[in-house]
Amino acid sequence: MVSTQPRIAPGRFRELGPVNWVVWQVLSRAAGTDDAHLFSTLGRTGGLFRGWLHFSGKLMPGGSLRRYESELVIIRVAHLRACEYEMDHHIRLGKKAGVTQEILERLRQGPDAAGWTDQERALLVAVDQLVATRDLDDAAWQGLAAHFDERKLIEIVLLTNQYEGLASTITALRIQTDH
Repeated sequence: MVSTQPRIAPGRFRELGPVNWVVWQVLSRAAGTDDAHLFSTLGRTGGLFRGWLHFSGKLMPGGSLRRYESELVIIRVAHLRACEYEMDHHIRLGKKAGVTQEILERLRQGPDAAGWTDQERALLVAVDQLVATRDLDDAAWQGLAAHFDERKLIEIVLLTNQYEGLASTITALRIQTDH
């Protein structure tokens, strides 16, 4: 049986330090919660946390993909990895980016669901392959390349792997949802 208790308790001022404590407070408020457990847990790593935040922020929301596309990637990864924390957080963010309840249901069904544009389908095929095999076959790559420039192609791979790795971190550390 898998433990559902956090393996590392969320930090507070003493464990986070003053800088990460302020960052955690700001990010928690932005997320609409008193304690964004992801940040209060990862914040225990000091400067590594801030470096990770910088990298993550450059991908989302600071990447070149439209926010809607980023949320499709992230929510699909969260679904494939059964990562409740990531799913919960990005369903809320996705709504702000245009991910409706209907689109959310299609995301759960995958790239073969009816209603996707060719571009959305290519994106989801790539996400599914990256999560399942850690690679893209030539057909998936060509499908993506028909819709995205080189910068976005690289970003899609980085974004998918960032959130797949984050899902692994959340799962391994047993980080609890925020509510």
